[in-house]
Amino acid sequence: MSTELYYLTLAVLLHVFMWVPYILDRFMTRGIIPTLSYPSDPASQSAWATRLQLAHANSTENLIPFAAAMLVAEVAGVESAILATASMSYFWARVVYVIAYSLAIPYVRTVAFIVGFLSTVTIAWVCVGTMMWY
Repeated sequence: MSTELYYLTLAVLLHVFMWVPYILDRFMTRGIIPTLSYPSDPASQSAWATRLQLAHANSTENLIPFAAAMLVAEVAGVESAILATASMSYFWARVVYVIAYSLAIPYVRTVAFIVGFLSTVTIAWVCVGTMMWY
């Protein structure tokens, strides 16, 4: 498995399991039955869990273009150290983003978001640049 696909897989796993802590918080703050049903007046959730849920939504928005760019690179056979570094940077930036958002660390969250965004743009840019020469 390439470094790029490895970090794509880690990013997907991070995203897939990100909902678990905020659902467990709902069990604790709302109770199991109200969480599993559709309460008309849901109790509030812990602030960190609300922020984690927002980070999860942001992860969905950012994982799609990252995964698409990585898969284009893989299918096109584009290989470079830049892609490997960008995929690794994306994953670790998203880990930092989730932690910073959940703990309400504003500037770190913003920098992590920008690093992840630039990683995705870098991957797409390398793909476009490489494919222009075919």
